[in-house]
Amino acid sequence: MKQAMAVILAAAMMQAAEIPVTKVVLYKNGVAYYERMGQVRAGEAARLDFKATEMDDVLKSLVVDASGAGVSRVRYELSEPLQRKLAEQGIQIPAQTALAPLLDQWKGARIEMKYRGETLAGTIVSGRLAPLANQAQRQELTLVAEGGELRLVDLDAATGLKLSDAKLQQQLMDVLAAMAQSRSRDKRAVFIDTTGAAKLTARYLVPAAVWKSSYRLSLSDTGDTMLEGWAIVDNASGEDWSNVDLTVVSGKPVSFISRLYEPKFLQRPEASLPEEMAVSPMLYEGALRKSGESRDELKAKAVGGVAAGAFRMEMAQSAPPPPAPMMMSAVTVNTAAREVGELFEYRFSTPVTAKKGESMLLPFVQQKVGARKLLVYSDRSQLNPRNAAEISNITGKTLDGGPLTVYQGGGYAGEALMETLKAGDKRLISYAVDQGTRVTTNFDSGAAMLRSVKAQRGVLLTRSTLEATTTYSIDNVDAKEKTLLVEHPVSADQKLVKPKADETSANHYRFSVKLAPKAAQKLVVVEEREMEESVMVSSMTPDVLLTWTQSKAISTAAKQQLQGVLAKKSEVAAADNEWKRVEGQMSEISRDQDRLRQNINTLNRVEGQQAQVTRYAAELAKGDAQLAQLRDRQSELRKRRAALETELNAMIEKLEF
Repeated sequence: MKQAMAVILAAAMMQAAEIPVTKVVLYKNGVAYYERMGQVRAGEAARLDFKATEMDDVLKSLVVDASGAGVSRVRYELSEPLQRKLAEQGIQIPAQTALAPLLDQWKGARIEMKYRGETLAGTIVSGRLAPLANQAQRQELTLVAEGGELRLVDLDAATGLKLSDAKLQQQLMDVLAAMAQSRSRDKRAVFIDTTGAAKLTARYLVPAAVWKSSYRLSLSDTGDTMLEGWAIVDNASGEDWSNVDLTVVSGKPVSFISRLYEPKFLQRPEASLPEEMAVSPMLYEGALRKSGESRDELKAKAVGGVAAGAFRMEMAQSAPPPPAPMMMSAVTVNTAAREVGELFEYRFSTPVTAKKGESMLLPFVQQKVGARKLLVYSDRSQLNPRNAAEISNITGKTLDGGPLTVYQGGGYAGEALMETLKAGDKRLISYAVDQGTRVTTNFDSGAAMLRSVKAQRGVLLTRSTLEATTTYSIDNVDAKEKTLLVEHPVSADQKLVKPKADETSANHYRFSVKLAPKAAQKLVVVEEREMEESVMVSSMTPDVLLTWTQSKAISTAAKQQLQGVLAKKSEVAAADNEWKRVEGQMSEISRDQDRLRQNINTLNRVEGQQAQVTRYAAELAKGDAQLAQLRDRQSELRKRRAALETELNAMIEKLEF
């Protein structure tokens, strides 16, 4: 079957029509759109040649149109994995395989050879590498000769070996061909069959080198600012382009690789009927007990022309210098630009010719753009700002992103990178360091300021702000006026207070500062951070509550509620103090009682001290009476404090302002 397919493909190649490339569209996502067009005669197939690495994209994207006839089929040679091909043939040929181990794979096959002057034929029994002295080896083949005798053949002395079975010989050739094809990087042919003579058009996508953009910007102090763009195109297709309609597209459509060229084979499970399985013996455990026993945008505004109020930096001099030459190439830009859905394309009106392996620079834009020259300070770790320009895209076209070389005053001024710029949008670029301006930065934090106080269900909620001040000290040492744009980082937990930003990007506030010649100036940026705190009123001491009742941040009604809580807390505190006083008295009396008891015990053992013992006993009785009174007082205080605590908790729970 495979031989038949090879014969069919070989025959088709002999009478296939070549379809030349007529159109190429290059994208930024690593693919290119190709269009081929040509005549196909009746009975003739169209042939398209591709690299093996291109086949997946071709099979995913191919569109065929045959004007004057129909397309009956598209065919190409099957691409089987090498290991599968070898497995089908049942032959393995590892690298540097000797002849004897190879022939050992054909045990039982008949072989013919020239051996030491005679023609020898027989059936292969085995092949091996026999060890010799000095780590040498000899290739040996054991045969059953035609007379039935076993013979040991030294293969190093044999020539003209041939497998007698033509099928086995072809099997070996198929394996070698498969291995050669797996190493080959030759092109793969796709054939398109039509039902008759037709004008055939084939469209498809293939991997391609990404086209690149590079720009030249000629800045002028008085005249127009010109932008010149070049498209860098690489013909890595492996074939020449002759008068091709070329288009380059700005944008990145989604693209991916699907493995379509190589056949996929699924590993299927084996299944058998129960009766097909042999019955195996079963072992039974011995009984251990009997039955019954338990166990996860800022959008920029469109700007037309130079921004209003733009400040031009001019040299202080008596007479204006002659205008600097415009640093632009003498080229004719002949491109048709238009939006295509979400993409933007530049189509070169003149057909392009390029040999395979050749790269080109093709001009695709040369127009005026809006430009405002200024300085930009973004990196606080640096002392000097950068020379920059605010570019406004007034070309009406999308400008693809790329490197940009800046010329000014007839000479080289620096380089910049520019992101893709839509029509009407604007972008800052910086191209050099301005050593005539110095910027230093100082930071300061103020005291927290109370903004609001709320009480709810016994919790006091406070909101305060902490100011942070950043001071930019700017010194212009040049004898000319300048405009400095300071980029101040946007912080997620801070709010800008002053001054108002001229504009805001995703990550920066931008402040415009006009600098006088040889003068110093400051830019003070004030931000504030909001802080919220919650405190249980029950945990506040009377002193803290007194401070809140005197605060100007809360209303009179709120003060009255807090004063009531403060008064009740004072009563609780007074009850606590009284409890402590009574407890202290009880402790002192208890100590006296202990001393009196010790004295009585001592005097009872001494004769003539009965009168003193009597006096001590009277004092002891008096102390017991006082302790009883104080215990009663403690009980009263315990009840009073519990009542006060209940009243206080009720007042705190009702707090609301």
